[in-house]
Amino acid sequence: MKTLPVRILDALQAHYHDSEVRLHEPVFEGDEKQLVTACLDSSFVSTVGPFVSEFENKLKEVTGARYVIATSSGTTALHLALLGIGVKKDMEVMMSPLTFVATANAVSYCNAIPHFIDVSPKTLGIDPEALRRRLDEIGYITSSGCINKTTGRQIKAVVPVHTYGNPCDLDEILHVCAEYSLEVIEDAAESLGSYFLNRHTGTFGRCGILSFNGNKIVTTGSGGAILTDDPTIASKLRHLSTTAKVAHQWKYYHDEIGYNYRMSNLSAALGCAQLDRLSVFIEIKRRHTERYLEIFREFEDLTMLEESKKSKSNYWLQTLVLGDDLDSYRDELLGLTNANGIMTRPSWELLHQLPMYKDTPFGNLKVVESLGKRIINLPSGVSLKWKQLH
Repeated sequence: MKTLPVRILDALQAHYHDSEVRLHEPVFEGDEKQLVTACLDSSFVSTVGPFVSEFENKLKEVTGARYVIATSSGTTALHLALLGIGVKKDMEVMMSPLTFVATANAVSYCNAIPHFIDVSPKTLGIDPEALRRRLDEIGYITSSGCINKTTGRQIKAVVPVHTYGNPCDLDEILHVCAEYSLEVIEDAAESLGSYFLNRHTGTFGRCGILSFNGNKIVTTGSGGAILTDDPTIASKLRHLSTTAKVAHQWKYYHDEIGYNYRMSNLSAALGCAQLDRLSVFIEIKRRHTERYLEIFREFEDLTMLEESKKSKSNYWLQTLVLGDDLDSYRDELLGLTNANGIMTRPSWELLHQLPMYKDTPFGNLKVVESLGKRIINLPSGVSLKWKQLH
C-alpha cells in the first residue's frame, strides 16, 4: 500500500501539466517591458520620477486607502509604519509567530520587543480569543496605555498578519485592541487584492503595509507600500522615507534622522504594469484553489486553507494542512515532491523558536506550534498549468 506522501505526489502529478513546477514565479505578459523601457529612456530611474506617483495612485484605487507611500520593501514599510504610530524603545508589539521574520525584525529596528500570540487554525492569523486571553492575563490600562504587568513595559500595538493572503478576523481583533487601547498596523504584505467585510486588507488599522517582492502576487522586483487614512502619519512617513530631506530646489537640508526607503521610479514602472493585471492574477489563483480542493477531496485528514464567509482571499500561496496526527509525514512529502520537480515549502520557522527571539514574551502557542509542523505550501503561481481532465 502506498504511503500518504506517495499518494499525494501521484495526485499532484496526475493534475499538473508540466513535470517541473515552481512554487511562485512572476509573470510579465502585460506592459512591463514597455513601461520599464519608457522609464529607462526618461533617465529617471531612482526615487524621483512620475511612475512612483502613478503607482501610488493606482494602489489608492485598488485598496481604497486615502494615502499611499511607496517604499523599497515591505520591511521598510513596516519599520516606518511602526515609527509613525510611536513605537519606541522597550515597547512591546504583539504579533503571530507564524510569519516571515521581517515582521518581528521591523519591531526590533525600533528597539522594541515582539510579543507572540497564538493563531486561529481557520485563518492562520492571530486568534482574537488568544489575544484577549493573553491581555486579560498580563495587561492593565493606565493613563499612558496598556502595560504588561509581568515586564513593566508598555504594549503599544498589535500587528495582524494576513497569512498567505488569507484575511484574519479583523473585526474581532480590532474590538479587543480598542478595549486595551492598542494601535493596529496590518501586515498585508501577502494580501494585495484580499478583502475582509468587502474592505481591502491593510486599511483597517492606523496603517497597513504591502510587499511587492519578486514572489508576491504583484511585483516591483523589490518594493513595498504604506497605506493610511491619517494625513499626519502620511506626511511624516513620506518625509522620513526620503531621508528627511526638506524640499528645496537645490539645498540638501535634513531636519531629522530619516531613511533611504523610497521606491525607485524603475521599480514603480514595473509595478504599474503589474497592477493592471491584478484582477486577472487573482482569478487564476482562485481557479487554482478550486482545482486543489478537487484533488484533496478524496484524502482524509487533509485540508486546504480557505477564505471565511467574511473574507475574500487572493490565495497568494496555496496552503495544505496535514491532519493533527500526520505531522510525521511533512518532511517526507517535502522531500518527495521537490525530488520530483514539484517545488513545495514548509511554513516559516516559528519566530519564537529563532535564536534572536527565543527570550521574547509569548502566550500559550499550542495551536501554532502544532500547525507549524503540518503546513505545506503548494505551487501557486499564475503560470501554473493544469491538465485537461475528461
